[in-house]
Formats: sequence, structure tokens, C-alpha cells
Amino acid sequence: MAHSPLKNNIFLLPRDILAAADHLIGMKFGMGTLDDMNHLKNKRIRSVADLLQDQLGLALARLENVVKGTIGGAIRHKLIPTPQNLVTSTPLTTTYESFFGLHPLSQVLDRTNPLTQIVHGRKLSYLGPGGLTGRTANFRIRDIHPSHYGRICPIDTSEGINVGLIGSLSIHARIGDWGSLESPFYELVEKSKKARIRMLFLSPSQDEYYMIAAGNSLALNRGIQEEQAVPARYRQEFLTIAWEEVHLRSIFPFQYFSIGASLIPFIEHNDANRALMSSNMQRQAVPLSRSEKCIVGTGLERQVALDSGVPAIAEHEGKILYTDTEKIILSGNENTLSIPLIMYQRSNKNTCMHQKPQVRRGKCIKKGQILADGAATVGGELALGKNILVAYMPWEGYNFEDAVLISECLVYGDIYTSFHIRKYEIQTHVTTQGPERITKEIPHLEGRLLRNLDKNGIVMLGSWVETGDILVGKLTPQMAKESSYAPEDRLLRAILGIQDMPYLQDGRPVDMVFNPLGVPSRMNVGQIFECSLGLAGSLLDRHYRIAPFDERYEQEASRKLVFSELYEASKQTANPWVFEPEYPGKSRIFDGRTGDPFEQPVIIGKPYILKLIHQVDDKIHGRSSGHYALVTQQPLRGRRSKHASQRIPTSGVNAISHPFLSQGRPVRGLPAIGNGISRRGVGGTRLRAG
Repeated sequence: MAHSPLKNNIFLLPRDILAAADHLIGMKFGMGTLDDMNHLKNKRIRSVADLLQDQLGLALARLENVVKGTIGGAIRHKLIPTPQNLVTSTPLTTTYESFFGLHPLSQVLDRTNPLTQIVHGRKLSYLGPGGLTGRTANFRIRDIHPSHYGRICPIDTSEGINVGLIGSLSIHARIGDWGSLESPFYELVEKSKKARIRMLFLSPSQDEYYMIAAGNSLALNRGIQEEQAVPARYRQEFLTIAWEEVHLRSIFPFQYFSIGASLIPFIEHNDANRALMSSNMQRQAVPLSRSEKCIVGTGLERQVALDSGVPAIAEHEGKILYTDTEKIILSGNENTLSIPLIMYQRSNKNTCMHQKPQVRRGKCIKKGQILADGAATVGGELALGKNILVAYMPWEGYNFEDAVLISECLVYGDIYTSFHIRKYEIQTHVTTQGPERITKEIPHLEGRLLRNLDKNGIVMLGSWVETGDILVGKLTPQMAKESSYAPEDRLLRAILGIQDMPYLQDGRPVDMVFNPLGVPSRMNVGQIFECSLGLAGSLLDRHYRIAPFDERYEQEASRKLVFSELYEASKQTANPWVFEPEYPGKSRIFDGRTGDPFEQPVIIGKPYILKLIHQVDDKIHGRSSGHYALVTQQPLRGRRSKHASQRIPTSGVNAISHPFLSQGRPVRGLPAIGNGISRRGVGGTRLRAG
């Protein structure tokens, strides 16, 4: 491409064709280099505006055909067409309706939690019309490229067939002119013997000409930087150069991560595959009825919550005149502003969206202050889960493989209680035997099941309904009685009483017991650091915000930080068992059944545990017939229903089929045998120790 004298115009000239031919001839003799097709400089972002522009062109072409047809008909009938008859909005509306409803890239915004809302809009996809497919894309396209640094997250991507084809923008990346992804860097400019720092946004075609230092150079002072070599990136290669040779440096230690990956504490100590799963699972967390801030975080929780738009924020300073659960009235700048609050609205994932006011009447506030917390936010910070007291130890085989042993206080204390709002629809049809009708008079049903129905057979507003209650009564005329086999799936849960759970040396019972074998095999050591530091934070009443890759300060920085906080907690609380030099980070705990100490010390702590949207009621699914796998007892082929249950992996089967458990794998529903076993063996029973 050659630039013409006219500004902002690019033309293809004959000399460009000659230059391209000369380059190809030189390549034949080993001169020059080939372009990397996977380099981001050879790719551009097609934004939503580009897609809408294409649809507008298609709609105008359809409108042109309509106008031509109208004019031709008017000429044939010797009529004078009016502008109202010529131009109609039908082609435009139908084109955009089909685009938003049928386009493969058109998706409904996922509003499970605040993190999901902001992450869903920052996705990048190779799929769609004119793009790739999950079956034709090769490994080189899916792989990480050096040009992705600071632009596309190397961790956050989808799992399965679309891995590497759906990515996420890095936290500081932006889309520049011509659809290129730009990343910010600091440039050190020497002017009159004084250092001046300037920030530049560089496209992928620009930054390969600079020596760019990695993020760890930010942690060093000027004197140390000049004395040692620093890692840098130059022309898609990673080098070690002197500090004087550095042109640019990163503005943030983990600017190459996405929002989801940036919220994982101690991510540098985890395997990349587990970090990918963690960043995806955070988007599936359900807002709890009583949210709680994490003790150990990365420092981006507040910014993510603010950018998601879930909390209500003051647009200007003023004084609170009135506040209740429905609105907040703010007076300032000689104006009175009424801010409505969201009350128990249903999201498209059936979660509850609700805003709770956090200011009092008569209080003066400043611009940007939090007025009301939303779902999964506390004090303007993201709060997706709970800080739970956990012990890593085997317990009588009940936490075999991936099984988890939990205390009944989590159930009775509503620790993980969440609100789900569901919308039920029912239709009536005219059958060959007659029309269906909605009525309260349902034969063969007890009166208590119909107590909430009005005279029309529809549940009354404000009624308290429980499992098994009738919401709408509908009668369907039938020729004869029909029977169907209803399969039942049950997953045995291990819930221990508080008195049976292992307890600490201060008498507190733990809330969960995890299998320690899940840590070394999966190489997610970061959760151990988070677990131990969470225990210290709960004892000291502190919250930690630790940026990833803290080893850039010194070797073993994470371990030193955790041990120092545990040591301080043991001193201030006069509990020497919190930090014991013989086995730091571990403690001896006692068996709740006998009171005897366990043979070995175990790791105890308070990690941040989330409740995901995978509810058991949504997973129960059945089919009438078909082949089953021998190990998992699950269908061999794909799910026939869009709302079918999620498959249980082999590790999950091992977890629920332990010899100590009375009922393990899913039972196929049979008319007299299978259902009876399911009801007797699993339904309504609670596992007790002993």
C-alpha cells in the first residue's frame, strides 16, 4: 500500500504490484521473510458497528428493490407514486430482526453476576460468517502468539471444541483505528537530563520495533535497574538486555491478563489449565443472599464492580434527602435527582438482581460514592462467594476423589442460600378429544395441593408455594389412561453434623473437608497460599489485595508473606497452633466423634468458595430408551434436549460410588424396580458418621 498526497486516503498503485512481485522473487532466492498469518498485525477486529453496517447495506439494497417495484407498478397503472408509498421501513426492521435473532454471533447478555456482564462484552471470536469453525481450525490458530501480549489474554478462553477460538481482551487493551488491538506502554524520554515518562498505545505492527521490558521491572528502583539485566521482548523474541537498552516497559505487572484471570489470587502458582477453568467458573457464580468480600484478592474487585454498572453510584456530590428500598433522592447543584433501585428482578439466567441502599438520610456524599450495592457486591467490591473454614485431609473415604464433606451448619445457617426467580409458561391446545382448559377442579388430587389456586385455576399472587405444589391446573381430555416411565437421578450428598466434623484447637469445627490429593495432581498450589493467608486475615481482621507474580520483588515472596502473617496472627491472638515452626502452615486438629487428635497435622484455612449455577434440580433429566455406558451409566450419544443435565465425569463417578456409600451411580428408571430403589436408597436420606 502506498499513501497518496491526499490525507486519509490509501490507494493501490502500479508500483505496489511491482514491489510485491519483487518480494516474491527475492523469497525464491532466500531474501526477505514471510509474513506470519497468525500475527495480530495481519488481523483486524470486526466490531458490532461493522456488522450493523453490513446489515444496513443489505437493508438498503432490499429497499431499493422495493422502490423499483413500486415505481414499475405505478408506471404500468399510470399512477403517481407518493413518498409514503415508495419508502417503507419494513426491509430495515426485518433485516435487523433477523440479524439479532438468527445471526450466529448474536447472543443474549449473560447476567449471572456482575463479572459475567462485563466479561461477556469483551469477548473475541474467530467464529461466525466469514470466520473459522471449531472443526476446521488448526492448532497454530488456536495457539498463543507473542503478538497477543497485552492484547489477548493467554489464559481466558473457552473449553472444548472452541478452545483458542474464543478469547478475551486484556484489561488495558483497546481497539484502535482500522480495527487493530492496541496495548499501552511507558516510554522513558530523556529531556534536559530529566527523565519524563510518557504512555503510548501501540498496535501489533509497531511494538515489534521496540525493546519492551517485562512487568517485573516496575518493582525495581532506578539504581537497581541500571545495575542488572532485565527480561525484554524484541521482534517476537524474549531476550535479556541491559536496562539502558530498554525503549518501553509495561504499565502494569499483569496487563496481559483478562478481567477473569486478574481476579485469581496467586495465579502464578497454578497450572495454566486450572487457571483457565477458574476464570470460567467465576462467571458461573450465583449471587448469594448474604454476600461477603474475599479476604484474599488481587485489588481489581472494586474496579470490576464499578465498571459492571451493578452498584448505584452518585453522579455528583450532594445530600441524601430520602432513601428506601425503591429509590434514593439526592439533592445537589440546585437539582433534585431521584435514583430508582432494582428490586428483585429476574435475570436471563434466573438469578435475582437486587440493589440495597448503603447511605442514610441526611448524609452528604461525594461524586462517585456508592449509593446502593447490587447483587454480588459488598461496599462497591465484587463478592461472589464466602470465606469458609476448610481442612485438607481424607475423612473415612467420604471425600474420595472429588467429593466434598460439608458441615450441616452451611445448610442451616443459609451460608450458600441464593434466590432464583423462575418464569413458568403454560399453553392450552385444542386436541382431537376436545379443548384443554385451565381450572381449579382437578380430580384425583388432594385439596392441600390446590390450596393456592384461585377460581380460575391459576396460583394467587403472594402465595407461599413449596416443592410439589400446583401452580396452574389444566385438564386435558384423554381416551384412555397412559403410563410413562419416569427416570430419577439422585446424587448422594455427605453432610455431617457439627459435632462430628473435625475441629480446631480452639474448638471451632471446620465447614468443609477437601481431599488433599487434588492439589499436587492438578498443580494448583495457589489455593494453598490463599487458604493459609485467609486464615491469618480472619484472625487479624484484615483483607489482603495481592497482585499476581509477587515473586518479582524477591524469591519465595508468596511463602514469606503467608508465613509472616500466620506468625503475626499467632502472636496477636495468643494461639500458637496457628503457626508452628515444625510444620508451618499446618496444625493438628481433632476428630469430632472421638476427640482424639488426627495422626498428622493438616492444612487449615479460609479460601474463597463460590456457589456455581449448576443446581441439582436443573440437572435431573431423563430419556425413554437408549444405550448406556458401562462405567458412568450415562447415554452414549449426545443429549437430545437443550436443557438436559451435565454429564458426570469418571472422577465424579468414582467420588459417588465409594464402597462406603449405600447408593452410588445414577439409577435407570424402571416401572417397579429402579424407581423403588432410588426412593428407598437415596431419596430423603442424610448421611451420618459411624
